[in-house]
Amino acid sequence: MTEKKVPFTLAQLEQIEKSYSTPFHIYDERGIRENARRLKAAFSWNPGFKEYFAVKACPNPFLMKILRDEGFGMDCSSLPELLLSEKVGVVGEGIMFTSNDTPADEFVKAKALGAIINLDDITHIPFLEKSAGLPELVCFRYNPGPLKGGNSIIGHPEQAKYGFTREQLFEGYRMLKEKGVKRFGLHTMVASNELNPQYFIDTAEMLFDLVADISTTVGITFEFVNMGGGIGIPYKPEQVAVDLTLVGEGVRQAYEKRILGNGHPPLKVYLECGRMVTGPFGYLVSRVRHIKKTYKTYAGLDACMANLMRPALYGSYHHITVMTKPGAPCNTMVDVTGSLCENNDKFAIDRILPELTPGDLVVIHDAGAHGHAMGFQYNGKLRSAELLMREDGSVKQIRRAETVEDYFSTLDFDAVAKF
Repeated sequence: MTEKKVPFTLAQLEQIEKSYSTPFHIYDERGIRENARRLKAAFSWNPGFKEYFAVKACPNPFLMKILRDEGFGMDCSSLPELLLSEKVGVVGEGIMFTSNDTPADEFVKAKALGAIINLDDITHIPFLEKSAGLPELVCFRYNPGPLKGGNSIIGHPEQAKYGFTREQLFEGYRMLKEKGVKRFGLHTMVASNELNPQYFIDTAEMLFDLVADISTTVGITFEFVNMGGGIGIPYKPEQVAVDLTLVGEGVRQAYEKRILGNGHPPLKVYLECGRMVTGPFGYLVSRVRHIKKTYKTYAGLDACMANLMRPALYGSYHHITVMTKPGAPCNTMVDVTGSLCENNDKFAIDRILPELTPGDLVVIHDAGAHGHAMGFQYNGKLRSAELLMREDGSVKQIRRAETVEDYFSTLDFDAVAKF
């Protein structure tokens, strides 16, 4: 396989462009819904299973509402994400609040919403107690250190700023028990964009064994285990998507052996995926603005890394389809760039594509997570619109493009004039 498919035609994009100029992000509602259902089906053996969508991946209330309707909760890490969840009708234990270096007001809001609070550090126990009071249900984030390998995006766990050590977990749950907390959860997040299905099964086994140990030693019963997210997507055409059915079955076998087999009461299994839920179903659509030939050939787009910064940040691959050159041979090596005053503002380096010309319409794939969400305004760049292709083929704007007025909205030019 050398190509990736798109859910729209050139004619459809050109029609959309009459109302919304490039660049823009567009999401495929049908693809998102079908994917959400596949994920739920893989864990349907667990009656309490819930996926908490990682809001940071794509914090748009329209997409969040779609996922809410599919039965998802929301994984939040900040006050604005908590407020977004509240605005789309996800409250209570439909929210998992996982943050680090957390300010008091965010704990206060999370508790007021009835969210599940997932603490990142043992010192957060007294901090939460003082700032908001301890809720009935508390979860801890586990960092297994050298016991578990990480990957290139999230790094090695022992070097990560997140989570409790194993010894701190035992101490922390004892503290909670003594303080009257009645309900307990356990969480970890040790990889990002991982494509090996066995990784997630191994993570479940690690957590289930830990639940059995802590339950016996501390004398508490766990209500749920949150395996985190990190399920990757095949950015490159030759890569293979994670087999969700295989993962679900592997986790089921581990659950029966390590939870039920150790006499622990049934517990709920949670995930907090973001990337794999929306990532493959979002696209950045852009036009070629200039072709420059110096020591290399550069195709400059009207998009830049303010629209999609993953290639610049991680050196990540994002596939590119040239919509206006269907069937044309890929015979030209080119760097695909943006207009930011930074040399790493490149969507692709030495990519073999059809020969590009100004005006060509290109689609950058897998931009549905950590795409628009990671946008910024450096160099005075304005964030683009977000559109949703509905299941019936119609298109709805779900976030307008920023304007120069938006860019200046936090400045007081009258005060500047008097300065």
